[in-house]
Amino acid sequence: MLLAAAALLISGCSSGSSTTATATSTSTADAVLAALPSSTPSTLARYYGQKLNWRPCGVSGFECATMKAPLDYAKPATGDVRLAVARKKATGPGKRLGSLMVNPGGPGGSAVGYLQQYAGIGYPAEVRARYDMVAVDPRGVARSEPVECLTGRQMDTFTQTDTTPDDKKETGQLVDAYKKFADGCGRHSPVLLRHVSTVEAARDMDILRAVLGDQKLTYVGASYGTFLGATYAGLFPQRVGRMVLDGAMDPQLTARKLNEDQTAGFETAFQSFAKDCVRHSGCPLGGAGTSPEQVGKNLKAFFQQLDKAPIPAGDADGRKLGEALATTGVIAAMYDEAAWPQLREALTAAMKEKDGAGLLALSDSYYERDADGKYANLMFANAAVNCLDLPAAFATPDQVEKALPAFEKASPVFGEGLAWASLNCAYWPVKPTGEPHHIPAKGAAPILVVGTTRDPATPYPWAQSLASQLSSGTLLTYVGDGHTAYGRGNACIDSAIDRYLLQGTPPPKGKRCS
Repeated sequence: MLLAAAALLISGCSSGSSTTATATSTSTADAVLAALPSSTPSTLARYYGQKLNWRPCGVSGFECATMKAPLDYAKPATGDVRLAVARKKATGPGKRLGSLMVNPGGPGGSAVGYLQQYAGIGYPAEVRARYDMVAVDPRGVARSEPVECLTGRQMDTFTQTDTTPDDKKETGQLVDAYKKFADGCGRHSPVLLRHVSTVEAARDMDILRAVLGDQKLTYVGASYGTFLGATYAGLFPQRVGRMVLDGAMDPQLTARKLNEDQTAGFETAFQSFAKDCVRHSGCPLGGAGTSPEQVGKNLKAFFQQLDKAPIPAGDADGRKLGEALATTGVIAAMYDEAAWPQLREALTAAMKEKDGAGLLALSDSYYERDADGKYANLMFANAAVNCLDLPAAFATPDQVEKALPAFEKASPVFGEGLAWASLNCAYWPVKPTGEPHHIPAKGAAPILVVGTTRDPATPYPWAQSLASQLSSGTLLTYVGDGHTAYGRGNACIDSAIDRYLLQGTPPPKGKRCS
């Protein structure tokens, strides 16, 4: 997941610089992620040689441990960061193939939670039989010394901030919100905030690989997890085993370009939703024959009404449904077409009955806010990683205003809000350490890149680009809707990936599933 206030899973997923280049900048267009030396530095020997103390945890069959990694790889002696690790051992029958590490994306998604709630029990039985299923929460995420920024009440205020300012006063309020968010992260996690980059997280994964006793890394990463996996491949190409990168990111793009592309991706997904909605009687955005463009205009008009007059949402804490929360709720449903019926019902209740509870629930699930008003650290880690990985998309409100036409062209429905959301890293207390770059990973074993043609959060061209950058990349295409493809019910996709994981044979180049 990437934008800041509105589109978490990836774009804002990159942010922060004074540049407003629309593609790779001239200074970084030729940058390549260089491989690290094949030998392990003596200064890291104690990390690579550590023994984990496994203990039962969570549901039956899972074990957890704490792994140490250097806080600063440039100065390993200055201190450690403790990382939460979990596994479920191979169940058999069949010869054990090693460990299969998984990451659900974000940045900020809990890999341990994903393993315990889905991958460790929901991956195909044949895969779980042959692999120890393993996850590590990246540094700054969930159980791994999480980045902290705001209290629950402060986050409630932040998530309701108007991201489509109508005048200078509202622009100032939005800027203030981003500054308070950044200041909170800087005050609560001043040291850790400098060491949560994707490069550092990828190096942590290599320590875990070694500690588990695997010569090579077998890995399935989704969404931002593809950037993490590709980064690992670039740093340690000779240690790549079987690697699946599903819902791929393109590491060569600037923050602005990532945000703009993702904005277009959400528009593509919304067009599919719009066509589906009007096929159902009672669609609140239009009847049979209503064009997707008109459906979008109708939704935009509803957002504008909420901007002027928020509606009740049945919230115990008194929150009402305004434009910001409603937009987030709609965006949340774009990730999976299975959520479209829920979104139709929520929009019907909000537009016809002035009941915002359904859209608020979608928004809360996106932000990982529980019924007690507590937030997981997903949004904090998301911003911390993104703002460190790339220079910001925009440095000032004036730059956003100049870019509005491009964003609104990419998405008449979401463009304005997502453009302003791209300002989030402009006020970050830590300077970025990363830059756009190519990842050839020369010498790596075959890497399987998976792209979905109407993916809202990681647009299909990103998968095409990553597969072409990787010297051993193979692209597998799912012609369909939703974010990522593996394990979402398409037998063609699932069988191709399962065969690769179990036999090491990637599908033929150009394979498409629908």
